[in-house]
Amino acid sequence: MPSPLTYPGVYIEELPSAVRTITGVPTSITAFVGRAWKGTVDDPIRINSYADYERTFGGLWRLSTMSYAVQQFFLNGGSQALVVRVATRAGGSAAAAATIDLGGGNTLRAASVGTWGRNIVVTVDHNTKDPADTNLFNLTVLDDPDKKLDASKIGGSGARESFLNVSRDSTSPRFVTKILDQQSNLAKVTGVGAARPAAAAVAAAAPSGNDGADLGSADIVGSTNDGNKTGLYALRKADIFNLLCIPPLTPGTADNGISPVWAEATKFCKERRAFAIVDAPSTWTVSSAMSSVSGFSATERAYGAIYFPRVRVPDPLQDNNLEDFAPCGVVSGIMSRTDAERGIWKAPAGIEAGLRGVLDLSINGLPGSLTDKENGDLNPLGINCLRAFANIGIVVWGARTLEGADSLASQWKYVPVRRLALYIEESLFRGTQWVVFEPNDEPLWAQIRLNVGAFMHGLFRQGAFQGTTPREAYLVKCDRETTTQDDINRGVVNILVGFAPLKPAEFVVIKIQQLAGQIQT
Repeated sequence: MPSPLTYPGVYIEELPSAVRTITGVPTSITAFVGRAWKGTVDDPIRINSYADYERTFGGLWRLSTMSYAVQQFFLNGGSQALVVRVATRAGGSAAAAATIDLGGGNTLRAASVGTWGRNIVVTVDHNTKDPADTNLFNLTVLDDPDKKLDASKIGGSGARESFLNVSRDSTSPRFVTKILDQQSNLAKVTGVGAARPAAAAVAAAAPSGNDGADLGSADIVGSTNDGNKTGLYALRKADIFNLLCIPPLTPGTADNGISPVWAEATKFCKERRAFAIVDAPSTWTVSSAMSSVSGFSATERAYGAIYFPRVRVPDPLQDNNLEDFAPCGVVSGIMSRTDAERGIWKAPAGIEAGLRGVLDLSINGLPGSLTDKENGDLNPLGINCLRAFANIGIVVWGARTLEGADSLASQWKYVPVRRLALYIEESLFRGTQWVVFEPNDEPLWAQIRLNVGAFMHGLFRQGAFQGTTPREAYLVKCDRETTTQDDINRGVVNILVGFAPLKPAEFVVIKIQQLAGQIQT
């Protein structure tokens, strides 16, 4: 509203700008759901390097297929990941935290479930700021790196935490339970005794901690009952993710629980505008792949892509002997690398999509590579092949979604087209929140056209769309045609956004013709 004009003179008003910049969302934050050596359960933790993973989740572990997938993700160019640690939750097979008895009824437990907690050593002393205060004590917690349980498990991380002048008095701001709950990554208080722990007590964790049984599909899927978000649905606690990887439930798992897990996972991806990377079963051959791939549902096909065969990578925990791994970690890293170097509209495949750290491929447990003929049988069915070429190396040689079978004739045939659409949808969803409750008429529509058009034009200038002019590449429509009076009465504004996607050149055809020369006729 303009200020009241009461005196003769000059009045200055600042008018709001119609420009509301729409910022593109990230494109390759990759969510991993699976088993880990340590760390908080059912909570998405953001990590930016494999060193972060080692600090938070304990690094490589033979029973954790996810630990290898995350390592391969960062090795192949991944930049950001969300990791959800899952453990068995119920019954006699449930994972449990190790306990530490400090004496006198004072007890601690490891900060999370698992046998990793057996590495913890706790030291107590009474060299506090007020030695006369019998409630105060100092606590040191060490994740002992020299304690190794067996050949399949690593020792402690060496992390050390010191808490000075903690108190057993619940009214104190240094109450030990509160301090450890908020500041410790290693231990939590389970009991406060009638007296403080004895000085110089060195207590080691009891062998009560266990990792639980092998994961089942129900553990991975989890639930959202009563607001308790677990397993896959723990990702609802995260703001955004773009790619989803669920490595095999256990080492050697053949089918990765495809039916119960991927149906839920891709349905969740549709809800969150994300894309799933599906691992082909380890027992697939070319012929069994051709007969099995049709078993996916419509949602699974539209929001996921499958990669075949598995990869052979040196295992540091097995003297660097070659082991077979599902390719989701490698492929998601390549997608992240391609997004950074070329853009999300570039197919994550081709001679630039080399598999770093992969020394061989594995078909049905045997080393080997696919031929052109076998690739030609699988590609029209929407199965993306990993291929080994002389002088090039091992590369991703397919860019189709599970809906990419020729017989389906889908508009979401190609991975980059599907992912670009999801990127635009999420960016516009977040970037147009300001529209809510604005007056629904031509001034608003003009602002929408201006800001959405600027976002789409920025993508056009980067080469994301087909066409040589903006008119050929995209459209943004928001006017009386898209939003009728009935829409206005119902509080609805409709925005139509279209784009001409770039589709990858799968088949390069070179035609050669001999010229007749200088024959005179």
